[in-house]
Amino acid sequence: MKMKFIVKKADNDITVGFFLSKNNVSKRLITKLKRFEKGITKNGEHCRTIDLVKEGDIVEISIADEKRLEPNSELCVPVIYENDGFVVFDKPPFMPVHPSIKHQGDTLGNFFSARYPDLTFRPVNRLDRDTSGLCVVAKNSFFATALQFSTEKTYFAIVEGKISQSGTIDLPIAREKESIITRIVSPDGQPAVTHYKPIKSDGKHTLLEISLETGRTHQIRVHFSHIGHPLVGDDLYGEKSGLISRQALHCGRLEITLPDGEKLTVSSSLPNDMKNIITI
Repeated sequence: MKMKFIVKKADNDITVGFFLSKNNVSKRLITKLKRFEKGITKNGEHCRTIDLVKEGDIVEISIADEKRLEPNSELCVPVIYENDGFVVFDKPPFMPVHPSIKHQGDTLGNFFSARYPDLTFRPVNRLDRDTSGLCVVAKNSFFATALQFSTEKTYFAIVEGKISQSGTIDLPIAREKESIITRIVSPDGQPAVTHYKPIKSDGKHTLLEISLETGRTHQIRVHFSHIGHPLVGDDLYGEKSGLISRQALHCGRLEITLPDGEKLTVSSSLPNDMKNIITI
């Protein structure tokens, strides 16, 4: 796959290597591209990273993919948005993002490999198996790096009990000593900050809009369980529920800053199993 960059006046007389770095091409990828004939070109001709660029020059990089997951064309995942660099899926609940010992062919990665047989699976954001919603997957290593810290996620969760006011939970999270899965609030943990705003409550449950400053494992689930409002259906940090067969958590909005600075917002509506708990 090729990616094209056009040199602007402000970048006159800088090196090709510096120009690519300014355009979010990682040093690792630049080093890799240097090993291949025409891995980096300027105006269609092979160039070195120490060569200078001028306004109007076209710098191209050729990105090759190496490893792919086993494709599974029987899976179905809606595509919310797609361009040449990445795709945004609306992942259903109960589907893992990555293959594991217990999940070898039923993951988002396996679906991606069936849809894009020549591409490597590079998820930019990850969701728990039972969490539904938006998941960005880069189509090449450039976008995998460029979007890594350029995606803001908004979650929607339904918690037990009534929450009337917006707030912030600022409590560190650590791994529970006796478990490789469970996390707890602990003074020895890593900083974790969760912002929330109530949308609707029926007295027994509250639908929240949630944004994160940090991305700790199970952060939303741990924080709300700790303050006495576990997610409905979360049998790890709360209790099973007859209303839903998973934790009621959905990644419903993504704000993505593209490499050229343009902002993109994509959304996913609340899934039916969460709508059945609280009518919006």
